Amino acid sequence: MKEKNKLVVAISSRALFDLEEGHNIFINDGIEAYCQYQIEHEDELLEPGVAFTLVKKLLSLNNSANEKVEVILLSKNSADTGLRIFNSIEKHNLPIVRAAFTSGDSLYRYIEPFDTDLFLSAEPTDVREALDMGYAAAAILPSASRSHDDGPLRIAFDGDAVIFSDEAEKIYREGGLAAFDAAEQSSANKPLPGGPFKEFLASLHRLQKEYSIDQSPIRTALVTARGAPAHERVIRTLRAWDIRIDEAIFLGGKSKGEFLKAFGADIFFDDQSGHCESAAEHVPSAQVLHGVANQ
Repeated sequence: MKEKNKLVVAISSRALFDLEEGHNIFINDGIEAYCQYQIEHEDELLEPGVAFTLVKKLLSLNNSANEKVEVILLSKNSADTGLRIFNSIEKHNLPIVRAAFTSGDSLYRYIEPFDTDLFLSAEPTDVREALDMGYAAAAILPSASRSHDDGPLRIAFDGDAVIFSDEAEKIYREGGLAAFDAAEQSSANKPLPGGPFKEFLASLHRLQKEYSIDQSPIRTALVTARGAPAHERVIRTLRAWDIRIDEAIFLGGKSKGEFLKAFGADIFFDDQSGHCESAAEHVPSAQVLHGVANQ
């Protein structure tokens, strides 16, 4: 994948704003009732959604001389019903100027022409399509948890089937923990293949390198169920990729939620639904619908 001079994030309107009331009208009463509701309320400000703070912090990395990040809005609204969304973008002072409104059609078709590095959506079908196309994508989970507006941008990742391929996860599911540990020890010096979020992590690392380590406005964390002795291959893989992870937490199967809260994640990416649902009680979370856990 080519190296670009800016990071491009595409986000659906339901991930950016709280649109659940309107979505429930759509589900229960149909498209006409939904359209009427949005038009009647188009001057009312939409409240922030699960990924709002993430987007705000991403856009704050820009300055007048250098646009490091661009956020694209992708919405299944029509342009007509989407007017409320653009009004809310303006009132929240979010510098988002590019958008695609599809009137209910799939969003994934616009990921490639917008040259997207990351796609976030509340719709699993669109996420799966984007992942199949080779893009980093994740389904935002509903969550009452919100990250803090202040401080650096903090992004946390699971390892297997997210940053890395699911090759080790397959061994674990077929042979259990002992087989997994034995395979990882024997392959400790062999870098893991990349997963769907390898290039996105690399893009974050390129942005980080523009700052000194102690002044970086971006912090990353690997939060994995792996423990010793399966830690070594992970460390050596990241070293081989020349990618820095600021914090690495090897939990040996312990629940991730409290650790993600302590890290202060603005978002956490994991492939397994149980981990995501547990994490969403503490921080904004998104499921990467990839790998053996999602077959």
